Amino acid sequence: MAPNKNESRHAARAFGCHLPLRGGYAHAARLAVQLQQEAGVRSYQFFSKNPRGLSIKSGYEADAQTAREICSEHGIQSIAHTPYPTNLAVDASRSPEKFQLTVQSLLNDLMIAEACGAVGIVVHFGSYKGISSTPATDAEKLSCYENIIVTLNTVLSVWNGRAKLLIENQAGNHGGLGATLEELVSIRQFSQYPDKIGFCFDTCHAYASGLWNPSATSELLMAGNRHDFWKHVHAVHLNDSREPYRSKQDRHANLGQGYIGIDGFTELLRAKELKRSMFVLETPGDASGGHMREWKLIQDILQ
Repeated sequence: MAPNKNESRHAARAFGCHLPLRGGYAHAARLAVQLQQEAGVRSYQFFSKNPRGLSIKSGYEADAQTAREICSEHGIQSIAHTPYPTNLAVDASRSPEKFQLTVQSLLNDLMIAEACGAVGIVVHFGSYKGISSTPATDAEKLSCYENIIVTLNTVLSVWNGRAKLLIENQAGNHGGLGATLEELVSIRQFSQYPDKIGFCFDTCHAYASGLWNPSATSELLMAGNRHDFWKHVHAVHLNDSREPYRSKQDRHANLGQGYIGIDGFTELLRAKELKRSMFVLETPGDASGGHMREWKLIQDILQ
């Protein structure tokens, strides 16, 4: 009997997890190959450099080239995640030194991602100083958006590689910024270099912010189509949530062990809108940090 076309399409989805950078880029790529052999993994995420600072990393070229060759040989995709202090909304006029450091760090991240053969770098939408917990005013939001666009234009004006800058939706914290499709799409459109920008969609963040109600996934998919969003989503952070819907708290849970639940992911995982996106777990994993149970759940859904 010939295989069902929908089953074949679903089974081809690239899924994986975040892998540690200890041992270098090539070591992470070899771990991905090992997981491919054990569980069918075809994608992974790694930090571009030390996640706790914006220091420029050098001397990475040979290691990154090896990682690129390994991934190319085995058909594995990757994305790089920028360090935690990276903030697209840094104010160039108020904090010129921090702005320049952020710009140089992002360019460094893009160069590393390009050298590793990664699709792009994931960076959070950004936050405006002083509104980390309370809802931002319209004026504060506007300032944040303007700062983000300035940062993007400054970085991308001198970047001509293939690696994209992938903006990630936020959980509704940081003053509620970066939690809607309209914000994400508008920032990309108003940038001078939209073709160099894509998106990373985080399921825990979308659930926590109220952007995604798993019982109404079709509404999210239709909204994304209206805003021309999904075609630019290159990666999905596949995370359950330890906190309830609209909690505005970014706390990841293993798939099927949080408030979203495994049934909540089924329609999203099978959505044709995401057939070209890689799915990457950022969950705690089992006692040893592994994800075999979660990957089995994903495979069962995609069959």
